[in-house]
Amino acid sequence: MTGATTQRVGTEQLRSRIAAELARARARTALLTEAVDEADLMRQHSPLMSPLVWDLAHVGNQEELWLVRDVGGREPVRRDIDDLYDAFKQPRRDRPTLPLLPPQEARTYLLTVRDKVLDLLDRVAFTDRPLVADGFAFGMIVQHEQQHDETMLATHQLRAGPAVLHAPPPPEPRARVDAEVLVPAGEFTMGTDTDLWALDNERPAHRVHLPAYVIDATPVTNGRYREFVADGGYDDPRWWSPAGWRHRREAGLSAPLHWRRDGDGWACRRFGRWAPVRDDEPVVHVCFHEAQAYAAWAGRRLPTEAEWEKAARWDPATGRSRRYPWGDDDPTAEHANLGQRHLWPAPVGAYPAGASPLGVHQLIGDVWEWTSSTFRGHPGFTAFPYREYSEVFFGDEHRVLRGGSFGTDRAACRGTFRNWDFPIRRQIFSGFRCARDARPEESQP
Repeated sequence: MTGATTQRVGTEQLRSRIAAELARARARTALLTEAVDEADLMRQHSPLMSPLVWDLAHVGNQEELWLVRDVGGREPVRRDIDDLYDAFKQPRRDRPTLPLLPPQEARTYLLTVRDKVLDLLDRVAFTDRPLVADGFAFGMIVQHEQQHDETMLATHQLRAGPAVLHAPPPPEPRARVDAEVLVPAGEFTMGTDTDLWALDNERPAHRVHLPAYVIDATPVTNGRYREFVADGGYDDPRWWSPAGWRHRREAGLSAPLHWRRDGDGWACRRFGRWAPVRDDEPVVHVCFHEAQAYAAWAGRRLPTEAEWEKAARWDPATGRSRRYPWGDDDPTAEHANLGQRHLWPAPVGAYPAGASPLGVHQLIGDVWEWTSSTFRGHPGFTAFPYREYSEVFFGDEHRVLRGGSFGTDRAACRGTFRNWDFPIRRQIFSGFRCARDARPEESQP
């Protein structure tokens, strides 16, 4: 099930969809881990990332903990490895030193767990127990594996050596897009009570009133960002927050990650291949501080999380919030650049079928978009099924990103989905769009 819809489905149909989603996630995991040799799987390619073999066994361990043991009530497969694959007990920098399962043993473990899960799926009763109702626990595991697949894709981007992943280029633009869009003042529904596989931080639905504002119709492009670089934006503290300027100096930032000078222009490295930076693609691999500095330089700001979600979900014709900018239907290849079909962002205007009713494009897929908001629970938030998924990250340390990237799977992406990270992170597939307050003459009906 691709992020279950608001309509309940029959038990057998639910079982079939869950099985298909589990298989689809596992096929992607296999692709990402079979593309390199065992030495590459065991190696830590960046202190920010786990060895790929850790992610491989971790997705199996989570599947065992939640589905085999909790939902199924069955005996553990490998209780002895629980601590090794506990993300809270084992910081990423320490994972290469752990006695990790070697690749073949990890794959055997995943097969054993999956066999038990499929046997359970044939028999489980989708009762009113919240963890099991509507197949939630299975959906949570599908999303967890797809999220780790995106993390492994980011590890592939950081690894040295020749290209091992291949995909066709994204489609060329098919629509002319306005520079910015006015979002009228008023209330909208943020969050969800009805998306059956939505995670705890997306809940509950609640009404939010926003004054009128203007938001970019597309993510900020490489071409626009190059103007900031060329104008000395990285050397002028006026555009940076104190924390941002401190980080820029300490980290020696001078351009997006994976960019290098190429004659009079720039080139970027994409999964082992160098290519000229293309001006009409969304900029990617920038941290929150870089996005915030660009916005200040451009005389704008980053949107709040609520502003991003209203632009993405609010339908002025009906006054309701959709699941996605285009409606309630699951994403297709016509709507968005998702699921690793392509290995970089699509040029702006490439997905006109995915635009919102207001004419805001590429809100889903391509790049995760930094917002100005810190990560907090929605009013009435309740942790489920465990505090460590969201609640322990609430506070001022993390900034919210929305929308998903070209590496995000459709099962782990929707109009309410919330991502978060430290504001210095840029190994993720992160970009942004800008916003501004509407001027008085713009906000008049």
